[in-house]
Amino acid sequence: MKIISVEGICLSETNYSESSKILNIYTKEYGMIGVLSKSCRNMKSKLRAVSRKLIYGTYHLYYKENGLSTLIGVDVINAYLKTTMNLERVTYASYLVDLTYQVVRQGTDECVLDTLVATLQKIEEGMEASTLTNIYEVKMLGHLGVLPSLDGCAVCGNKTNIVTISSDKGGLLCGSCFESGVDKIVSSFTIKLLRMYYYVDIAKISKMDIDETSEREIDTFLEEYYEKYTGVITKSKKMLKEVKKIRYQEEMKGS
Repeated sequence: MKIISVEGICLSETNYSESSKILNIYTKEYGMIGVLSKSCRNMKSKLRAVSRKLIYGTYHLYYKENGLSTLIGVDVINAYLKTTMNLERVTYASYLVDLTYQVVRQGTDECVLDTLVATLQKIEEGMEASTLTNIYEVKMLGHLGVLPSLDGCAVCGNKTNIVTISSDKGGLLCGSCFESGVDKIVSSFTIKLLRMYYYVDIAKISKMDIDETSEREIDTFLEEYYEKYTGVITKSKKMLKEVKKIRYQEEMKGS
């Protein structure tokens, strides 16, 4: 068993025995690593504070390729403390790491870690977690191999006269393929945003100005699309839905 130091982020934690945890650390070099953090639940353990989800850092491990590695220590790069102190932000962040866990189980890609870290950093800086999450969701659809049609009509391929988006039909729809009474109309701004979400570099976003209507239209589309095409199920999704529900109710009161 060799000692390695590798940059990664903890995507999940599970209690093990009376005082330990098993962590799943996602890295570029080794993909997902199952790690045993011995006695980390003891109050005096030096591993206690770093053996949890959302710890991004350099992990020092006794590495075992086909089995559980053992945690030696962590040089923390970011613990996202502001995020973890805010219920809404931490709920979105928890969903992001849960989604990432599901994505990388189906195949690893080095850029996924960079995209996740960039998204969590923007949430930590106070940028809109709901919008950032939608951007991340769009990008992950590409990694899952079920990206919706964003460059032309999902039915006929027409690149002009795009009038809406449809989860049922797989993406953008042109006026000729739109079915009145079946397909929902969304704003032209929503269509532009959805395409932009896939191509934008999250790390370079400095501000976002998304109206509530477009945000809700994109969120609804993605919710339906994920359920229809991905089969991805995360434990944090239920909590996230409750947070969204409370937020929408507050927005309705304020409008």
